[in-house]
Amino acid sequence: MTIKIENLTLSYGDSVAVRNLSLEIEQGEALVLLGQSGCGKTSTMRCIAGLETPDEGRISVDGEVLFDADRGVNRPSHKRNIGMVFQSYAIWPHMTVFENVAFPLRMKKLPKAEVARRVEEAITVVGLDGFAERGASMLSGGQMQRVALARSIVMEPSVMLLDEPLSNLDARLRHRLRTDLRELQHRLGLTAVYVTHDQEEALALADHIAMMQFGRIVQIGRPDEIYGRPLSASIADFLGVANIIPVRPLDARSVGFEGTDIGIQVEPYDDRAGELRACIRAEDILLGDDAPAESANTLEGEIVAREFLGATATFRVRIAPGVELDVFGTKQQANRTREGERVRVHLPVEAIQVLPTEAPELAEHVREGAA
Repeated sequence: MTIKIENLTLSYGDSVAVRNLSLEIEQGEALVLLGQSGCGKTSTMRCIAGLETPDEGRISVDGEVLFDADRGVNRPSHKRNIGMVFQSYAIWPHMTVFENVAFPLRMKKLPKAEVARRVEEAITVVGLDGFAERGASMLSGGQMQRVALARSIVMEPSVMLLDEPLSNLDARLRHRLRTDLRELQHRLGLTAVYVTHDQEEALALADHIAMMQFGRIVQIGRPDEIYGRPLSASIADFLGVANIIPVRPLDARSVGFEGTDIGIQVEPYDDRAGELRACIRAEDILLGDDAPAESANTLEGEIVAREFLGATATFRVRIAPGVELDVFGTKQQANRTREGERVRVHLPVEAIQVLPTEAPELAEHVREGAA
């Protein structure tokens, strides 16, 4: 099923949660709404589900209008054939797994034989064979999340919405379940919308990621595009880019670190974009003997902090007063270096992005807010 959202706006009193948002999600696609708490991602999902009434806009699924502010159309949530999995699971602890999954079917007064068949199929799909008669209070967190998934799947929805579905689980279980979720979505051919603030989860689950800030989509693209080419320093920061350094233009292919006389070579950039930041991932910087001695982008600095992480290590290197770089290294480098040592670091030209502080659309909004 294709989901189409046009010019959606949702306000809570004087606070605008979603601002003139338009989005199209293709049949069988997994789209992740990614952003910080309060950016409007859950509000957008709740509008699709029919749990919020937008002020403006239109929502349709496969051409069927679910909401249209201009025409006064607002189909109730229970008539939208949309499954939703909440962060809190919403499992009834006094019921068995079977009873939890069967509940929405029984509310629709379906025949017992059909209920039994569909519940058994849904439980099998989510990997809970043999758990039908187990009490929900005896389940682990991961098993409860699977029950919540089965309860949505059993309704044979045209669209699945998942709001932070893995956030209450430990790291190992989260990793396993997100793989299962992706495989399940592909197997069933479901159009899915995920909400998360976890960039690793978004990269693993998505066909496309829509980055949201202040109620707007500021960037949308494939996971590799979003990860590799963020449109602004604020997006890069949210996506885990460790080094975001204020810079000033020197020429078309070089910038200087603010407050220093240090310049580095970069790829061509837009020097008209206002305040600029050089964004460099810690894993892309070369350290010590790995850094070429003779290069415009090889700098010297002092190790001010070192953290051993087992297979890897992280270093903080001060290259000038007020300018420090986080660098990933090996456990061998951690064993042979100490705080206070002088080291070389190399910033590959292709690894540096010179970006505006905010994406153009958001920058306009920030200016409006300041006016």
